[in-house]
Amino acid sequence: MEFYINDEKIDVTLENEKTFGDIFKSFQNICDENQAAVIKIKINGKNVAPEEFEEISKEKFNNDDRFDFSIITKTDILNSFKNLSENFKSIEENMKQIPLDLQCGKIKESFSTIKNLADCIDEFCHISTFSSLFPEITIKKINHKNIKEFFEEFVPILSDFEQALKDNDIVTVGDLSEYEISPRLIDISNSLEALICR
Repeated sequence: MEFYINDEKIDVTLENEKTFGDIFKSFQNICDENQAAVIKIKINGKNVAPEEFEEISKEKFNNDDRFDFSIITKTDILNSFKNLSENFKSIEENMKQIPLDLQCGKIKESFSTIKNLADCIDEFCHISTFSSLFPEITIKKINHKNIKEFFEEFVPILSDFEQALKDNDIVTVGDLSEYEISPRLIDISNSLEALICR
């Protein structure tokens, strides 16, 4: 039997485990003790879907089975939040430059900043989802608004910004960059910092 954590083989000594469920439970206990959480399980190369978990847990394992556990730790999430906080601050500075860059014909630089912004927001949403596995570091509010409400306001602004870029409307691009997007990036960064320093 083989066990892997995040693609690294580990040595495991089984005690009284007889079913897949026994192994899952033992592994979960180890994770709980080490401020970690399982985010994906594969058995013999096949993902265990959430809806299959209960049924598979009843099955007995074989000596030639392979288990792959993908885990994330509380430290991983806090480090990601720290990097994101710094990245949002850096992008905020670059956002203010976009109108000038566009006027000077620096299209490549502008679109690089916008791509970085999109990637950062995507990663933020991804890590925030995982952070819910650790309630004490889950980001619930940004600038006194719950996270859902914050993004319900932010997404239309980003859509307007994208349209202004397509229309080559430098005035609107500048206004949205400076007065709408930049302050919100600082809000996200500050909220992440506050969470990390808690």
